[in-house]
Amino acid sequence: MTRVWKWNRPVTVREVLEDLQQERSIAYTTVMTVLDNLHQKGWVRREAEGRAYRYEAVSTRAAYAAALMNDAWAQSDNPAAALVAFFGMMSDEQRLALRDAVRIVQGPETAAPAEPGSAGENPGSATETGGR
Repeated sequence: MTRVWKWNRPVTVREVLEDLQQERSIAYTTVMTVLDNLHQKGWVRREAEGRAYRYEAVSTRAAYAAALMNDAWAQSDNPAAALVAFFGMMSDEQRLALRDAVRIVQGPETAAPAEPGSAGENPGSATETGGR
């Protein structure tokens, strides 16, 4: 799948083979079998071109990763504990990406309220709490 995603266009077995052979020795039939298996599993679609097929990813790499995470999470008998353990494995950079993703999904209407004393605080809040 990495090679199919890399080009982001329909690819032939020969193209994938030639790319892989730059790193290691691999047989044409091996690449053909793997692409056929990916087609059978629904990860790629194929279209005949002469005697060969052109294979194209059905989903993006991000969607594939999300599906894997969702499947793993769904198999847990305690989803909250699984999430806590997963978040504990994340780097600071990954946690920031997670926060950004949550903000995107929630949208601007559900933005978290500002912390007291922060620049985003409601100007009338001091009088509402007795601070005249």
